[in-house]
Amino acid sequence: MDDIEDGWFGESVAAGYDTSTGMFAPDVVAETADFLAALAGGGRALELGIGTGRIALPLAARGVPVHGIDMSRAMVARLRAKPGGAGIGVTIGDFATTRVEGAFSLVYLVYNTINNLTTQDAQVECFRNAAAHLEPGGCFVIEVGVPDLRKLPAGQTAVPFHISPTRWAFDVYDVVTQAFSSNYVELVDGQGSYRSIPFRYAWPAELDLMARIAGLRLRDRWEGWSGEPFTSGSERHVSVWEKPADAS
Repeated sequence: MDDIEDGWFGESVAAGYDTSTGMFAPDVVAETADFLAALAGGGRALELGIGTGRIALPLAARGVPVHGIDMSRAMVARLRAKPGGAGIGVTIGDFATTRVEGAFSLVYLVYNTINNLTTQDAQVECFRNAAAHLEPGGCFVIEVGVPDLRKLPAGQTAVPFHISPTRWAFDVYDVVTQAFSSNYVELVDGQGSYRSIPFRYAWPAELDLMARIAGLRLRDRWEGWSGEPFTSGSERHVSVWEKPADAS
């Protein structure tokens, strides 16, 4: 299946996704699932960009009914193959606009997935979609990195984040459009390959404005899932917006 048609996360990515980064470390997964389970408060949860079920499965194991939306059939197939994966409902579609039945006490979007929406309009629609799924008093949670623009000297556009003898990875930023891409060069058995995935970054203040447009208000912002304070030196944030209890 073509990666572009599968939302840039086709079989070539899905095959190695579960071993790709430290986000699959058991302590990271447990901390994330514990945070979200407490916030769900016994209600239903909707994951935007459910992928291979890294968080959905442990969240469901904590007794939270989970439904997911994802564009990548290849990623969802990996979820389905895991123990408990068949019991999680998944709707294939663009999580910025795809609707599912029912109301949820929690909608969440983790590990930079908001950046997969490459226009401001799409990100605004994602907030609106989350708000439409939330019951009054429910919460929308996003985990996303803070752009590494402070690492850019004047005139430079690229920031490397992995360098080894056989693999090089770097982000390329356009500070005018807020578009950026993650780029991967790999050497296997003497053969080189190159892959680039487009994204769009947004500062916390811009995300707060998107939330206001959708009728949500900021409740909390932390550096991570254990509630560390968000500071000027933080490299990521976990933000929680809530739908007013009196919203219709």
